[in-house]
Amino acid sequence: MKKILYTLALAVTLWSCKTGSTSGKSNIVGVNINLVDVKDDKVLVTVTPPKIKTDEIIYSIPKTVPGTYSTDNYGKYSEDFKAFDVKGNALTVKRLDDNSWSISNAKALAKITYLVNDTFDTEKGTGFGNDDVFSPAGTNIKAGVNFMVNTHGFVGYFKDNLEVPYKVTITHPETLWGATSMTDEDASNTSDIFTTSRYAVLVENPIMYSKPDYTTFNVNGMDILIAVYSPTGKYTAESITPEMKTMMTAQKNFLGKVNATKKYTVLLYLSSMAKDDAHGFGALEHPTATTVVLPESMPKEKLVESMKDVVSHEFFHIVTPLTIHSKEIQYFDYNAPQMSEHLWMYEGVTEYFANLFQINQGLIDEAEFYTRIADKIEQAKSLDDTMSFTVMSKNVLEQPYKDQYLNVYQKGALIGMCIDIIIREKSNGEKGILDLMHKLSSEYGIEKPFNDDELFAKITSLTYPEVGEFLNKYVKGTTPIPYDFYLAKVGVTKAREKKAGPIFLKGQTPYITIDKQTKEIAVRSDIEPNEFFKNLNLKGGDKILAVNNKAYSLENIYDLITESETWKENDPITLKVKRGTKEETIKGTVKLPFEETETFKATDASKDKLKNAWLKG
Repeated sequence: MKKILYTLALAVTLWSCKTGSTSGKSNIVGVNINLVDVKDDKVLVTVTPPKIKTDEIIYSIPKTVPGTYSTDNYGKYSEDFKAFDVKGNALTVKRLDDNSWSISNAKALAKITYLVNDTFDTEKGTGFGNDDVFSPAGTNIKAGVNFMVNTHGFVGYFKDNLEVPYKVTITHPETLWGATSMTDEDASNTSDIFTTSRYAVLVENPIMYSKPDYTTFNVNGMDILIAVYSPTGKYTAESITPEMKTMMTAQKNFLGKVNATKKYTVLLYLSSMAKDDAHGFGALEHPTATTVVLPESMPKEKLVESMKDVVSHEFFHIVTPLTIHSKEIQYFDYNAPQMSEHLWMYEGVTEYFANLFQINQGLIDEAEFYTRIADKIEQAKSLDDTMSFTVMSKNVLEQPYKDQYLNVYQKGALIGMCIDIIIREKSNGEKGILDLMHKLSSEYGIEKPFNDDELFAKITSLTYPEVGEFLNKYVKGTTPIPYDFYLAKVGVTKAREKKAGPIFLKGQTPYITIDKQTKEIAVRSDIEPNEFFKNLNLKGGDKILAVNNKAYSLENIYDLITESETWKENDPITLKVKRGTKEETIKGTVKLPFEETETFKATDASKDKLKNAWLKG
């Protein structure tokens, strides 16, 4: 569910080296979040309980939330937890672990209070593979400027009271506006009131407070809100809206009747990349919203491209798991989560749709689509191709399965592709995997989950025996998928092409590093240089001080990497380098590191009808 931009994260690895008026006697949880009186970068939260009939009650903040597939312990960011009776007397509180507190004499409980720290401040900024809270699922507290209120980071729940309604009052500076898919029930400019039917609905509704910068438009009956926080004002909601409107219109056209969402919100937080700012780039989906975190330093073209990538993926989660899901997701346990076996569908089919809709709606051509498929096959090869996908999914919070999560975007998408091709072949091109998802949406739905162990049989009954055989052999089983066999069914076979790779990265290995003392960008001496470095006679140990009269260092290394992606073969280039203690200027031309890569091409014209049904059906 969370869509991670690993290419962005990889660039960062180069561095390493008013109390609610609700009475405690009513069957509702009242919450007040004070975004006005921020002290020491902490926000005060006050909670009034529903009816409590036990002598002891446990209040918990989530350990894990849906869509992250990681243990994040949001409770550890809360402190100074206190409980009071109606007269203001303190009740005995015991902290049970990072995320839970036990309150004694609970029948007398009138309110609890605690302070919340934000997660952005704690991110180490070393890219992926660390224990940071993934930024789009995290929280930000920047008094008077920005608050990223992922509600699970501020608000918890009382044990056995997950189905109780919530009334949340948020007091905020008049200069800040809260972007969300929820409806503010308070006309005041300094107070917002949101009500939800239960805790799970609150968790799925993030709010971003910042200076108002948003656009709204309607796509086929769905109201879209795009809100942007850009620290320097480099980007505005208006500047990215045309591309978002084009993309989301295409998505709605592709999905057709499967979706009836009335409002959808995209919250874009652009990071300054400062030490105390967000470093986990990507997005996290919700039923009616997506939170996106990207670096503000990205060039416009790359920003829009990344937005298309992550938002299209998250939007397709409307289909699964937000509509089609198992009991593990419907009855999610925030502090002892049981994971579902079907990440191949929740993430894989979603990622497949995020690529298929673009060729289907004419946003990309066939060559680009085949390149994406080839890239996913190549990436999947670098992971454990013999690990059962259902076993990995069920155990994704633990090792060794946790390290294989990345494969949901690679092999998971390819699983979706193969099932699509099987259904197309068996139905003479008339149906595909989108038809299957329509049927599953009708069979189940937002309030009707399936049993994990019954899904394969249900899919088989709705499609063909061959689909069931594929699922059992290649998804539940440990046999690697013969992608060539399935692609040949639609007349597509392997081909080779010469392609320019990144200048400063080879796979996941950078050609440059950072001098820890000076923060200068240095050419590595322990890796064979590519054509770009050889042509300019750059040597290991050379410090790159400037390119085309723009200075670079640790502070803006991301700029260098993203800007290099726009360089063309034989473009003139001027570098200022330091070799030893001497600075010199190197003038020359750009030579891109071309390499032969595998892709696919349509080579069997007799299969064109089926291929066109697959890609354009």
